Amino acid sequence: MAPLRVLCVHGYRQNGGSFREKTGALRKLLKKQVELVFMNAPLTVRQSSAGEEVPTQENNSGSGGDEDPRGWWFSDIQAKSFNAQQQCEQSLGLDESVAAVREAVEAQGPFDGILGFSQGAAFVAMLCSLQEQKLEPLFNFRFAVLVAGFRSACKEHEKFYAAPLQIPSLHVFGLEDRVIPDTMSRELLPSFHDPQVLIHPGGHFVPAASAHRQTYQDFLKRFQ
Repeated sequence: MAPLRVLCVHGYRQNGGSFREKTGALRKLLKKQVELVFMNAPLTVRQSSAGEEVPTQENNSGSGGDEDPRGWWFSDIQAKSFNAQQQCEQSLGLDESVAAVREAVEAQGPFDGILGFSQGAAFVAMLCSLQEQKLEPLFNFRFAVLVAGFRSACKEHEKFYAAPLQIPSLHVFGLEDRVIPDTMSRELLPSFHDPQVLIHPGGHFVPAASAHRQTYQDFLKRFQ
C-alpha cells in the first residue's frame, strides 16, 4: 500500500527544515503510512518584539534551530509581527501564503492530506475553506490534521468560518500548551463537521508517543 502524501505547514517562526526536525518522532511513528512533505512560508519574520507569540516550549527531539524564521500572515501590519490573540481588522501576507501552497501543490503534489502546526494549523483551516468554496481548483486535500490550531482573531478572516467544513479533520492539542492554550484550539472545533480530537497532557509540540499511534493510525486508515 502506497503511503499517504501529506503537505506539512510549519508554525510561526519556524521553517520547513526546522519543522521537519521537530517532527522526527512523528515521521518515525507513521513512516509506513505517511510521507510528510515540508514547505516554507513565504514571509520572513523579523527578530521578536514585545508581545509577539514566541513559542518557548518546543519538542526536544532534534536541535532544529530556526535560523530562517518564517510566517503565514502578520496580525500587526505595521510591525510585521504576529500574535495569535491579537484582534485585528486586516492582516498582511495571507495571499502570498495561499499562492505558495498553490505552487507547492503544483510542483510536488498531488497530496492526500495537509498537516499544520500552530499558526500553520490555523492557516490549514483557511486553506480547507478555500478548497470547499471551490476558490482554489488545485487544492484537493482529502483530510486535515491540525496541531495546536486556533481560530484567527482577524476580522478579515471571519469568512473562513462561515459554514462548518466537511473535510475529515483530526485536531491535536496539549493541556499544558502555554503558546496556544487548549481553549483556543477548542474554539476551532465547531468550524469543522464531526472533528476527531486527540488531547495530550503536554505543551506546544506535535505529540508522537506510542500512546498516540492508534489515534493517528485509525484516522489515517480511512484514506488508504
